[in-house]
Amino acid sequence: MDLGAFSISLTVKDIEASKKFYENLGFESMGGDCGQGWTILKNGDHVIGLFQGMFDKNMLTFNPGWDQSAQATDTFTDVRALRDELVKRGVKIASDNATGDSGPGSIVIEDPDGNPILIDQHR
Repeated sequence: MDLGAFSISLTVKDIEASKKFYENLGFESMGGDCGQGWTILKNGDHVIGLFQGMFDKNMLTFNPGWDQSAQATDTFTDVRALRDELVKRGVKIASDNATGDSGPGSIVIEDPDGNPILIDQHR
């Protein structure tokens, strides 16, 4: 099951302070807008999303159709196909925003400890 690019999405209290902290660890901005409450940072293949006021908990994030540099991949498994396979495997879908037959969409599942996992397709 190819889930796409992986990152961790962190809920933060002060996005500017958190961004500075991770920049001190060698992360560099690759997108986002702190004024809107979000930014994406990268260090090598490691990607961290910082989100202020958007989510209740930290979560694992997968992006079907993207590589670790947020570039489109030639082929990928659509989020709707991933959802259907997960349901077939007995995984409960906590949130489903993957409508239509193709294009952007997302689902959220939770691991046995309640940690959210976002599968977020942008294309």
